[in-house]
Amino acid sequence: MNTSGRATTGTVSVVIVGAGPVGIAAATLLGQYGVDCLVLDRWDGVYPQPRAVHLDDEIYRILVRLGVGEQFAALSRPTRGLQLIDRDHRTFAVFDRDGACGRHGHPRANMFDQPELEHLLRTNLKDQTTVSLRGNVEVSDVTQDGQSRVRVDFTDRLTGGHESVLATYVLGCDGANSVVRRAIGATMEDLGFEQRWLVIDVASAVELDQWEGVHQVCDPRRAATYMRIGDTRYRWEFRLLEDETAVDFESIEAIQPLIGPWVEGIPCDQLELVRVAEYHFRAQLADHWRDRNVFLLGDAAHLTPPFIGQGLCTGLRDAMNLSWKIAGVVTGDLPESVLETYQVERKPHARALIQLAKLVGISMIQGGKAGELLRRAIAPRLHRIPGLRDRLLDSETPPLRRSALVDGRGLRKSLNGRLCPNALLADGTRYDEVTRGGFVFVTGVPLTPELRAGLTGRGTEVLEVQAGSPLYQWLEDGKAAAALVRPDFTVMRAGRDPAALSEATPRYPVA
Repeated sequence: MNTSGRATTGTVSVVIVGAGPVGIAAATLLGQYGVDCLVLDRWDGVYPQPRAVHLDDEIYRILVRLGVGEQFAALSRPTRGLQLIDRDHRTFAVFDRDGACGRHGHPRANMFDQPELEHLLRTNLKDQTTVSLRGNVEVSDVTQDGQSRVRVDFTDRLTGGHESVLATYVLGCDGANSVVRRAIGATMEDLGFEQRWLVIDVASAVELDQWEGVHQVCDPRRAATYMRIGDTRYRWEFRLLEDETAVDFESIEAIQPLIGPWVEGIPCDQLELVRVAEYHFRAQLADHWRDRNVFLLGDAAHLTPPFIGQGLCTGLRDAMNLSWKIAGVVTGDLPESVLETYQVERKPHARALIQLAKLVGISMIQGGKAGELLRRAIAPRLHRIPGLRDRLLDSETPPLRRSALVDGRGLRKSLNGRLCPNALLADGTRYDEVTRGGFVFVTGVPLTPELRAGLTGRGTEVLEVQAGSPLYQWLEDGKAAAALVRPDFTVMRAGRDPAALSEATPRYPVA
């Protein structure tokens, strides 16, 4: 498969194209299972500009699994909720969290600086002895030979040398302009949303003295968002008018008319403009996420408007969903057919979040004066609708669709496809602290020695929970006596008969 003038660097189980958070997360998870990986990236180090700023508590769990939970806690900032304000900066609705952790034992909304997170992830990756990271390379093509081998061609950006590597699987984590997506012939479906926004990051040692949550300006002319992302870092996003570009806002003095309501009385020399950039917020979804042994993850597969903070979250869910399946196939413990579940499960989930983000974005600006009056009339009363306030502030996302790894029976009313919470156990520990990255059989009834031995013999952990405990109550609420939980925290199957459930448990290696 070598081509003239191109050096072949060897073979590896998985090549990951792109060393952003999604690519590094996938590499770390695969490395924890002992899978040999090569990560290729065009940059030598962390991309310095801040982009994503929000992760929810489900993704916090993934960071803990990766091994950077404590470090992330030190650099992130929980946010209180959402505040809706009008064009005159009068507050007309507040949805305030109480600051307590959610069902997964972590704050439900967390602000952070992306370069700091990427530095953590790259530093942590060094602990994975089966993973290599190579920067300063430009991937040019990905081709398959029909014999379960994939060739990745790339150029060393420093020497100009052309090289290639052979892999069993390739993960395209290379962003919105994905080379891997183009190589497998996938195209982006336009979901009918595109807006130009100005994104501003400012650093200041001066306390802005603002409400510690997300401020959403609902203005048909100049919709905007403000949020604090660190002790001294702040983010604003403003919808650009037709005749405006980022060039018009390249100094503190130029952006002061926009950010003025939040920095009133603070001299411009006390505000440092970290970045100003124009973004096209889009809603798009790749028509297919897989071609044989090549997969798309993150922005290569989906683009989400930022209004609910789920862009990076969705990509990290992709990595969590796919990594354990590939690991199981590589070790021979799972059939290759399980890889068909990746798009089946992840694409509808991503579409649902994109549609929600699109709805929120449209609701901020649609309707002119009539829409503004309607927002002011309805929004302050939303908290009176039973359960709605909790839902607006809750981080729970939709359950996964039926697949070979999600039992479809009673899906709407059962625990199937939903996340097992990272709940407290009787000894004060949590679910994630006592499980090891494989399948877990959570049961509220004692198991026979034979049943327990059969489960543990296939690599499945058994977690018996006591009556009255949070996980016991979770099973009860789901009308189940036991649940089989996958390595990505998702319930594969739940029900009243533990013996029948145990028969569905596959053999799987523990990370």
